[in-house]
Amino acid sequence: MLASLAIRDVVLIDRLDLSFGPGLSVLTGETGAGKSILLDSLGLACGLRAEAGMVRAGQAQASVAAGFLPPAGHPALALLQEQGIEADDDMLVLRRVVQADGRSRAFVNDQPVAVGLLKRLAALLVEVQGQHDQVGLADPASHAGLLDAFANLDGRRNATGAAWRDWRAAERKLAEAREAIAAAQRDEEFLRHAVEELTSLSPEEGEETELAKERQQLQQGERRAEQIATALSELQPRDRRKGGPAEAMRQAARALERLPSPTNEECQPVLAALATAQDALSDAEALLERLLQEGGPDPRRLENLEERLFGLRAAARKHGVAVVELPALLETLRERLGALDAGTGRVAQLEQAASTARASYLKAAAALSEARRAAAGKLEKALAKELPPLKLDRARLVVEVAAKEEAGWGPEGQDRVTFLVSTNPGQTPGQLMKIASGGELSRLMLALKVVLAAGSPVPTLVFDEVDAGIGGATAAAVGERLERVAERLQVLVVTHSPQVAARGAAHLRVSKSVKAGRASTLVEALPKAERREELARMLAGERVTEAARAAADSLLTGGLL
Repeated sequence: MLASLAIRDVVLIDRLDLSFGPGLSVLTGETGAGKSILLDSLGLACGLRAEAGMVRAGQAQASVAAGFLPPAGHPALALLQEQGIEADDDMLVLRRVVQADGRSRAFVNDQPVAVGLLKRLAALLVEVQGQHDQVGLADPASHAGLLDAFANLDGRRNATGAAWRDWRAAERKLAEAREAIAAAQRDEEFLRHAVEELTSLSPEEGEETELAKERQQLQQGERRAEQIATALSELQPRDRRKGGPAEAMRQAARALERLPSPTNEECQPVLAALATAQDALSDAEALLERLLQEGGPDPRRLENLEERLFGLRAAARKHGVAVVELPALLETLRERLGALDAGTGRVAQLEQAASTARASYLKAAAALSEARRAAAGKLEKALAKELPPLKLDRARLVVEVAAKEEAGWGPEGQDRVTFLVSTNPGQTPGQLMKIASGGELSRLMLALKVVLAAGSPVPTLVFDEVDAGIGGATAAAVGERLERVAERLQVLVVTHSPQVAARGAAHLRVSKSVKAGRASTLVEALPKAERREELARMLAGERVTEAARAAADSLLTGGLL
């Protein structure tokens, strides 16, 4: 429901904070006091057109914030979640700011949004029925849902929606299968060659990593063998004439052995060291030869491994994938080729599934259509009972259930449901907005709401002067019906009728004051005593009499005038 309305610098309103409760709230006041400004302000917060003229003279901007408390599970909450907007303690605040140049900004829970989203949310939360700007029931797109709610057809409607989704899903699968076959046929030669090539290559999961690791190990083994061979070649030069370390030590020992005594004896430690060095050198040569024989890599293994690795990488480049994706690619190509080979049978199966799903949808939609046609007559009869007390005894409302072309079918069924009205005998029923006058249309809307209130998805209704041009028993009937609607929904009504105003659970008086040559609109909630006086003023005019007060008392206690 609408919980609050905060208005700043809108036309005649300087600063105004209003609170609303459930049930019926009435707004009264003299003509020109500013009642229409309140509705215009609410409309502004709900996304209606912003104009520079709405900004109070001398101010830079105007703003309106409407606070709603949607019930649990309400569609507005789902829309909030869809848009990534969080509700603060379940309060949903729609706010609009209008600059003096006419530009405006929209906010939902203080988050900037497009005006379009503001309108979508407002349409789920509040419905305004005025003499010239009716929305909601005047929109034919809402009529099927309202008829279904009136007749409790949620089960049939949900079954039809589920059948529709199943049918659409079956059609999508069929279309995808046909497209897959068409694509496979276009690429058949490539597919067969690619499958044959990759099957021959037979890539395995994680193979590249293992091959690269082994290749690195073999390459390191090759470098090891090369270095050992190099070290051994330094100890055992191929050119024996040049000798090597061993020959150099032997020549050095011979030279020292030819020295005469006593010098020869002095060189004995050197000769001993040379002998030890020759033994160590001989051990080193033997160890290097053994290492060279035992640790050398298999050159053929490295060659085969590199050939395999390069083959895998070449195939990956050719198909534009990573090597690790080659096994999956092969499986995909096989599936596509298999789809081509077995496609005819698969398509036949899907065609049968789509045909079965279509038949299920047609059956569910037909049952929904039959139930709607039966409900249409009941709704017409229920509305016919409501019209005479509202001074619409010559009016007739027709609920038309017409079949749509297949292009118009959907999850809601195959019907175009339209509420039509004729206001005079012999008149062809037409659309609500085109046939009825302003006052008639407002009362027609009220009659519809009385009958359809239980199925209304919108929790707040606003009626603007629904009692225009009527009085007496007709006004009393309007008030009684507004009160009935307010048992299920929150209702706000702007009225000049004391019979209507007396029905309100809350009474707000709109007045205008002038200070320092400047007019301002004020709104005050009336306690019981002041409410009596306001009703008396509405009955008597400027001069309130005791008779008017007595009549007001009669209205407040449920008596008839």
